[in-house]
Amino acid sequence: MIFPISDDDRHLLRPAYVSIGLVVMNVLLFLWQQLHPEFTYGWSVIPREISTGQDLVGKVVLPSGVLQLLESPSPVYLTIFSAMFMHGDLMHLGGNLLYLWIFGDNVEHRFGGLKFLAFYLVSGIVATFAQVAMNPQGLIPNLGASGAISGVLGAYLVLFPRNKVNAIFFFRLVSVPAVVVLGMWGLMQFVSGAGEYSAGGEERGGVAYAAHIGGFVAGLAMGLFARMTMKTEPDSVFRRQYERDPRVRRYW
Repeated sequence: MIFPISDDDRHLLRPAYVSIGLVVMNVLLFLWQQLHPEFTYGWSVIPREISTGQDLVGKVVLPSGVLQLLESPSPVYLTIFSAMFMHGDLMHLGGNLLYLWIFGDNVEHRFGGLKFLAFYLVSGIVATFAQVAMNPQGLIPNLGASGAISGVLGAYLVLFPRNKVNAIFFFRLVSVPAVVVLGMWGLMQFVSGAGEYSAGGEERGGVAYAAHIGGFVAGLAMGLFARMTMKTEPDSVFRRQYERDPRVRRYW
């Protein structure tokens, strides 16, 4: 198991303000959830609500127990955005934000702040619909930034495949290309997702593998589109660094 802890950011000459803002928003909303537990059940994504467009309120009986569904915003599709910034517990929050902190800054600098924000939201939306498509009648609440962050990982894999990622591998610190770390991560999502859904795991809750896969594929697609359409190096911190030191390897 490879667990990334940092990457090579030597060529970033300024903070990634959008990524930092996303981290702060996720933390603040998590704190709000702790103060207002009912918010979580009203503003999470319920697949059946998204597929039907109708708000569901009341108690439902699931194999895992009784679930109380609370009133959602109107229209109910707003939960697609709210759930993207919500988390179930500290481990859920910490794991997602670690990946965003490691990989988000490079992708943000490559796209630019506003484009990166749009890219992040689109990845999260695609991830949500991928999860809903797996079980349109599902009642398990879905929440978390992992779908959007999976998109960041997909774009990073396309844009920076040779960038070094520092990771823990069987209690040892190693430095390996991003294509290895993120390629293995993506493969694990497909394999684990296939096993989980073949066993009917969605209604038991747990990891939203379909959201991970949907976001990851969206990130790959948008990253590839950027590489095909952006033929020349745009004005960025990477280009300025290259002009200062021609020995620096280009990212394109």
